Amino acid sequence: MSVQTNRTEPLEESEVFHILGNDRRRAIVQLLAEEGGQIDVSDVATKIAATESDTTPVPNNLYKSVYVSLQQTHLPQLEEDAVIEYDSDAKTIQPGRHFDEVLQYVDGHTDDHSRVLGVHLGLCLLGLAIIALAGLGLPVVSSIDPVLSSVLLFLAIAASGLYQLLG
Repeated sequence: MSVQTNRTEPLEESEVFHILGNDRRRAIVQLLAEEGGQIDVSDVATKIAATESDTTPVPNNLYKSVYVSLQQTHLPQLEEDAVIEYDSDAKTIQPGRHFDEVLQYVDGHTDDHSRVLGVHLGLCLLGLAIIALAGLGLPVVSSIDPVLSSVLLFLAIAASGLYQLLG
């Protein structure tokens, strides 16, 4: 049975950093994002123990230690912050109300990344369309210099990429 949290207000940035400041909690968020839905606590414990272990197979005492720390510390905190929903009867977790807020701070997980790639693709296609239409000799488009317009579009793409990189 899952304990429901009433927390509805967004997480403060300091709370997100506290959550992700622990390797095991960060791993829980990453594994849950990779699964894209529900995951068994035993699978999470196995993967975290494998990451922490220097030997294969993972020593049973390390697995048990990870499993207990998840049950007693990390899962309750993540549930209290509404990052996950934890079903203690089924021993499963799934994303909670604030999961995406926390996930955006994890390396490699951001919605802005997809949006930026979409803008870049759109600009590239616009540049190709201008070149193609100018080559057809259409009256309005043929007056546009295809080289200049392409260079300007590619400069816009480069500026956007630089902004994302430095921002």
